[in-house]
Amino acid sequence: MVDRIARELRGMAALKLLIIGLLLTVGIGLAACGGDDGQPEQDTQSQATQRAEREEDGEAEQQEVTRQERQATIQQEQQQQAGAAQAEAGDAAPVAPRERGEFRIARAEPINLDPAQITDVSSAVIAVEIFGGLLVLDRDLRIAPDLAESVPSPTLNDDGTVTYRFTIRRNATFHDGKPIRAQDFKWTLERNLHPETLSPTAPDFLGDIVGAAEYVRERVDEVVGIQVVDEYTLDITILQATPVFLYKLTYPTAYVLDRDQVEADPERWALNPNGSGPFRLTEWQLGEGLTLERFDDYHLEPAQVAKVSVRFAGGSVEQFENDELDQAFVGINDIERVRDPANELNSQYVTRSELSIFYLAFNVSTPPFDDVNVRLALAHAIDKTTITQEVQADLLIQARQIVPPGLAAHDADYPGLVFDPELAQEYLAASRYAGTTTLEDIRLTISGAGATPGPSIEAIQDMWRQHLGLEVDIQQVEFASFISDIDRGLYGFFSLGWSLDYPDPHNVLDYKFYSASLGNDVQLDDEAIDALLEEARYSFDQEVRTSLYRQVDNMLVEQAIWIPLYYSVAHELVKPYVQDYEPTRMVIPHLRFVSIEE
Repeated sequence: MVDRIARELRGMAALKLLIIGLLLTVGIGLAACGGDDGQPEQDTQSQATQRAEREEDGEAEQQEVTRQERQATIQQEQQQQAGAAQAEAGDAAPVAPRERGEFRIARAEPINLDPAQITDVSSAVIAVEIFGGLLVLDRDLRIAPDLAESVPSPTLNDDGTVTYRFTIRRNATFHDGKPIRAQDFKWTLERNLHPETLSPTAPDFLGDIVGAAEYVRERVDEVVGIQVVDEYTLDITILQATPVFLYKLTYPTAYVLDRDQVEADPERWALNPNGSGPFRLTEWQLGEGLTLERFDDYHLEPAQVAKVSVRFAGGSVEQFENDELDQAFVGINDIERVRDPANELNSQYVTRSELSIFYLAFNVSTPPFDDVNVRLALAHAIDKTTITQEVQADLLIQARQIVPPGLAAHDADYPGLVFDPELAQEYLAASRYAGTTTLEDIRLTISGAGATPGPSIEAIQDMWRQHLGLEVDIQQVEFASFISDIDRGLYGFFSLGWSLDYPDPHNVLDYKFYSASLGNDVQLDDEAIDALLEEARYSFDQEVRTSLYRQVDNMLVEQAIWIPLYYSVAHELVKPYVQDYEPTRMVIPHLRFVSIEE
């Protein structure tokens, strides 16, 4: 997902949104979500067939374009309404003092609050507070019950499938008081999997369920692996045992939705959702902020604060100092003074590493990036140490591999592709594109709309110019379009960030690089890597899985499928009267634990 770094680096300039392009000072994009096709080895089609069926005749792509056009129309109407309201209001009124029980925070503006459509951190950090699912990740990143009474144990069936039986809490309701039943989950999961929903995540996160693949391809009328036993009991049967399935049920794609609301207004319901989480969305001012109010009848312990006011824009640290925010993100312009022990802000400074990575990626089916020598040349010409220390003031951690620190598969001793200009030149000379005009037309696409792409990208661009003699063009694209275009395979070379959705390497290595995965935006089709990923996907031996994922990670780095750049670190300021708030390593619901010492 994409969120926190954007704030840190953008005001770097502003908020925590998913930094999309890279870790530039203007913003970096973080995408989120993962999964696999869900098919066990003995039940899979060929990888080529799987991808072909997913891309069948361009119809799905055209549907996606149509959906985006509809969403753009709605967004435009919102903007016009917001602009009219601002014009009527005239000059902005002074910021009101904090209300009793109010927690004021900075976040990036959500793109879409429909859980089936969420692929970015900015949307996910809000959605997790409004919606709920059967299971949730707690603050220690362990699977815990949410709307289900407990985390179920698996039952192995005679045919090799595995069933999980969930019991819905009797006190679970939507925000309008409507009871939540097992049928609500069956409808939601099938709605999210249905082709008309065009969910970019459901086929992967829910693809383990028996019958899901057939339902997505409209070969059956229901997902047979989702069965309502009675009003409060739901059985979910998956194709075969996997250690990551319950993790996938903690992602927004599995959050329960109010069928009546969705069907009454399919295009706009997510602008004011009737959720089931600890907070209700009561106000959303486009471009300015939104308000979350405590849901007093929340099925778990209700939130400690009465209201969370979310600010989208502005100088985050400045607002913090002016007592307009209780929590803020620290960017490159303020980090030096915040780190100074003599500065009064230092005592309110908190930092924590996150399970996310920023990288450059290649579509390996597109010239000249289908030549590993070109990719390796570009990788070895980047001095990440200089960028991390001198350009980014150590806001982030240099990355040498894909799996971030904090997971067992991360190997702290792995050197990665080191900065070596002479070796980079040798690789470029060995490329089959050496001496051709193809190398004169290399373009790196990033998210953004600024006058410049930002100091980090500019530094990398200068390194390619200095060490390889390449003039790489930088193309900036608005964030929402950027993410959609990547999903459609429109860019050969792009910069992005990935925030893990659950604490397992499967979420990044399998989802982003397995040949049949919807998340395989680099178009990788490597039988050796697929075989290792399939073995790890169904193994319950942690040592074996760690070894397999390390092999895959090394292979990807050494083929320069991605160029890992940096791991994200949260840098925040928190007022001393705010209790039980800490930066999270991943996107999880956590605001209900915060309290304000009045």
